[in-house]
Amino acid sequence: MASFNEIDEARRLLGLGDTATLKEIKRTYRKLAHRHHPDKHGDDISVDDKQAMQRLNWAYKILTEYCSNYKYPFREEDVARTYPDDVYLRRYVYGWFDGI
Repeated sequence: MASFNEIDEARRLLGLGDTATLKEIKRTYRKLAHRHHPDKHGDDISVDDKQAMQRLNWAYKILTEYCSNYKYPFREEDVARTYPDDVYLRRYVYGWFDGI
């Protein structure tokens, strides 16, 4: 398991904010990997691109392992904190005509 410092360094390397979805991590990694990938440069690949690709692969591995091992809370208060508008939708939209 990676330490906080490793996870934070990987996040900053990919240019992610304090929060990111797995979808955002993958999209950012693909964009950056496309820029530095050896297949794009052929024989003209620089040492910097090789090192950048190695660092990107490391960061992607660290972040995806962290996300795959994260325990998601399923308590009602945690879900309400994640989807604060859901309470209003249940009360006023979905249950609007129940009493009529």
